[in-house]
Amino acid sequence: MKQVRAIRVDASDNVVTLVEPGAAGDTATWDGGQVPVGDDVPMGHKVAICDIPLGGVVTKYGAPIGLATAAIKAGQWVHVHNVRSARGKGAHE
Repeated sequence: MKQVRAIRVDASDNVVTLVEPGAAGDTATWDGGQVPVGDDVPMGHKVAICDIPLGGVVTKYGAPIGLATAAIKAGQWVHVHNVRSARGKGAHE
């Protein structure tokens, strides 16, 4: 178990981005906070810093980036398996 660095872009964000790979049991740390990492998470991917309910808004850069398609616990990996993009599917789908 180790500390892994993360970045929180905006104070309203409910996710941080890991700047190095994280493993379950590590602690993600950023200016002003920390959260235990619940999953193996690749570098550059997001981790929830609070619980996000099913259908809840995922916020990064101070703006909504998607909706949770499953309940996400603090520390869990936030990616396509549990978030639907706020941008929509586009004309080709």
